[in-house]
Amino acid sequence: MPDVISFARGAPSPDLIPVEAVRHATAGALEDDWQTALSYGVGIGHPGLCGWVAGRHGIDAGQVMITNGSLEAGAMLFRHLLEPGDRVIVEQPSYDRTLLLLEQLGVEFVPVALEADGIDVDAVERALERGPVKMAHIIPNFHNPAGCTLSAAKRARLVELAAEHGFTIFEDDPYRELPFGEAPPPTMLSIDKADRVIHASSFSKTVSPGVRAGYLAGPTGLIADLAEMANETYISPNMLTGSLVLELCESGALDRNIGEVRVHLMERRDALVSALGKHLPQAEFVLPEGGYFLWADLGPGFDTVAMAKSAKQAGAPFLPGTAFMLEGGDTSMRFSFASVLPELMDEGVSRIAAGI
Repeated sequence: MPDVISFARGAPSPDLIPVEAVRHATAGALEDDWQTALSYGVGIGHPGLCGWVAGRHGIDAGQVMITNGSLEAGAMLFRHLLEPGDRVIVEQPSYDRTLLLLEQLGVEFVPVALEADGIDVDAVERALERGPVKMAHIIPNFHNPAGCTLSAAKRARLVELAAEHGFTIFEDDPYRELPFGEAPPPTMLSIDKADRVIHASSFSKTVSPGVRAGYLAGPTGLIADLAEMANETYISPNMLTGSLVLELCESGALDRNIGEVRVHLMERRDALVSALGKHLPQAEFVLPEGGYFLWADLGPGFDTVAMAKSAKQAGAPFLPGTAFMLEGGDTSMRFSFASVLPELMDEGVSRIAAGI
């Protein structure tokens, strides 16, 4: 057994990275698209990749810009739209890096709990009654860290509320392409008629984290403003990356890899669920229908912060729920199953349970 079996980081194990496909795509990009790939670009990034993403979503190419990963996309959007003191709805739990970015901007957090089918929309409505909201950050599919998926009815109501109250929905959606069964409901971007939704996604989860290619899709005017901001900040995102990702997309290699990765991720999820039933039967969780993560709550009497310290020493690190919460979370834990081979799952969870 390896010394370390890590559930901590949201990254795939090396065997899930399509290294040969990326090598072939890079050679193709340098053969057929080298003038674009090796030149300065503009703020929108690789125009061909913008067009491919637009086709994937059924929108105009002018509604898309490529970024250096989706986290950078969110950071630019936050800096452009938000000011200190603006009220921002955040799910609880939520992605820790997003919470950090928003905290650095000095916004007022409006925390809203997650349910089995996504954010508590009734609580969102109550928050709106208490005062204006500038933005709602929503992770709709196979949530990081909670694993849940936002229902179609809740998506529709959130889009209605954004139109009624004039706030922006940041649809942070890097896991949409990784369902284990049926595809998730339509994006909020696709049902938005009032230009209140901006959608972000990433190729980090469908190609590899090191590729660092993501994108924003939304209202044409807002995309133009953000592209100008990007051009003034770093001229353009990585054009070689954009070119090789486009090669993967157009050749069909991306979709083939997605199909293979989904099978492996589902096997890992199932192995984790089996190991939890054996070693941590008190754990309660929403079964993730895709993505990378499972959020388990152990209930009163457990201290997952202390458990995380013991688990790290035992060679099975995970992140306690406190890392993803504004308050609380000390009885919860996030497992990233993408990074652990199925045959190692039982041993990893047993090491965590031994530290209780």
